[in-house]
Amino acid sequence: MKLGLLTAALGRMSLEQVAAWTCQAGYEALEVAAWPVGSEHIHQAAHLDVAGFTAGDADRVRDLMDRYGLTISAVTYCGNNLHGDPAERDRIHRHLRACVDAAAALGVRHVTTFIGRDIDLPVADNLKQAERHLPPLARYAADRGVRLLAENCPMEGWHPDGYPANLAYSPELWDWMAGLGFGLTYDPSHLPWLGIDPLDALDHALQAGIVGHVQAKDIQIDERARTRYGVFGKTAGRASPTDVGWWRYRVPGRGQLDWNRIIDALYAAGYDGDIAVEHEDPVWGGTLDKTLQGMRIAASTLRPLIVAEPEGQSPPSTSLTEPPRPSP
Repeated sequence: MKLGLLTAALGRMSLEQVAAWTCQAGYEALEVAAWPVGSEHIHQAAHLDVAGFTAGDADRVRDLMDRYGLTISAVTYCGNNLHGDPAERDRIHRHLRACVDAAAALGVRHVTTFIGRDIDLPVADNLKQAERHLPPLARYAADRGVRLLAENCPMEGWHPDGYPANLAYSPELWDWMAGLGFGLTYDPSHLPWLGIDPLDALDHALQAGIVGHVQAKDIQIDERARTRYGVFGKTAGRASPTDVGWWRYRVPGRGQLDWNRIIDALYAAGYDGDIAVEHEDPVWGGTLDKTLQGMRIAASTLRPLIVAEPEGQSPPSTSLTEPPRPSP
């Protein structure tokens, strides 16, 4: 198991700048964000331009990873694969296939995405839509030696009333999507506010053999505020989709998840993938300096829990020396 980070929160840095900083901060792997170029906003970066990705591009990325002693754990593009607009859904699927092609060219085993949801249809109809549209995507990936993984983020911000808009949010749906050919990118931070025990859910997923990748994000819950707002969060006065009033995402070490038990469960099950920090912490965010500090906090929390390299191999540097600053 290697400790990595998802590059999506570092969109103001180039992939080379991210790699230079990563290897100095105690990380060994990158989950590389690959949203379409030009569509980036917070937490959606384009560190791989997968449109027209060539053999030369693959060589340059591999050389970059080798230079800094890093590996790529997954290529990530989390679009709504069940979007209600057929033209937009087709665009999302084309970009996802391009992510698969880039991953295959790089020798990367996994591409992380969402299942999604057509918010104008009931869940039962969405399940039928998924069973029609998603297996061909999974087969496209499998034919190229890549496994599509769906992250279990509910994406309640995609729904006008804050209901789950990514049909991969519960263990019941993990079993269903496995039948469509999808594995799981397990992120425990999404589970407690839904009333799902993250360790029980992880045990189920590991026994089912569907965990291909793990994201490390924490959560902070205010139970008194939940009593005021209810499980779906604020109704009047909500400033943004994530302004729910009673919970917020944190970096590992600043929330309430038991990372010692989570990582121990992964080792006990023989999990051979990586764990990538996903930064969506409003306390340690907003500026590049604060975001990087949040990443350092996460590394200092998780690094002691990851088994050291075998004897004779050098452990990763934990120097916090900064790389050259990104261009404005």
